[in-house]
Amino acid sequence: MKIQVFGKVLRQEKVGDKVYCLTLKAPEIARAAGPGQFIQVRCSNSLQPLLRKPFSLHEIDEEAGTISLLYEVKGEGSKLLAKLRKQDKVDLVGPLGNGFNLLKQGKAILVGGGMGIAPLLPLAARFKQLGLEFITILGFNDGKRVCRIEAFQKFSPVILTTLDGSQGEKGLVTEPLKRELETGSYSMIYACGPEGMLKAVAELAEAKEVECQVSLEAYMACGFGACLGCACQLKNPIETTYARVCTEGPVFKSREVIWHEG
Repeated sequence: MKIQVFGKVLRQEKVGDKVYCLTLKAPEIARAAGPGQFIQVRCSNSLQPLLRKPFSLHEIDEEAGTISLLYEVKGEGSKLLAKLRKQDKVDLVGPLGNGFNLLKQGKAILVGGGMGIAPLLPLAARFKQLGLEFITILGFNDGKRVCRIEAFQKFSPVILTTLDGSQGEKGLVTEPLKRELETGSYSMIYACGPEGMLKAVAELAEAKEVECQVSLEAYMACGFGACLGCACQLKNPIETTYARVCTEGPVFKSREVIWHEG
């Protein structure tokens, strides 16, 4: 059920290099949202930028009626978001998309890369609430981009990696993931991040015969499935099948996705 509301800015925090966490009062969305869903945000009251921007729900507090967005300042839309201050109003539509299918029993691994960590925090909070056992692996390019580690540590042990080794383990998230899959009896992997990372995680999951859900990142012009700009190709033995990341996704079973080479 998607809702259009005007959320009120409660906090705007800089949590990393060009990375912000925006907390909004939006009880209607907080009550309806689940881990892995997203919202579309109008970043300006003017026609520039014209289109809404999609952002994963990074925190969902139904009791407080709040949601949070984690974003990196890159384009015009995110630059405008970073200028928002307390009490400002923001035009929101959501929650949108199909989120994560929650594990009922067993152990899970959460794997996030870069801003792909955003949708994993509500999942960690829900698993903690359900009493499920899980660990979290988070990867970043360098120490300047590391953020929100303490937020995740409230819910589970965290393994941190950076490509340059400036914080945590040096290397890719796939290295600690390999170790965990060798030593632990895991039932599910949940992952979000760049496509190359997701492809590597999916290949490890398939090799170890562990189920894996991936949250895909895609350009979404509308967020409602009308423009078809976010279509991804899925495996089908009979004919080529496409799904819209904004409506059928953003979460898919990793074995269903056809990954690009490279």
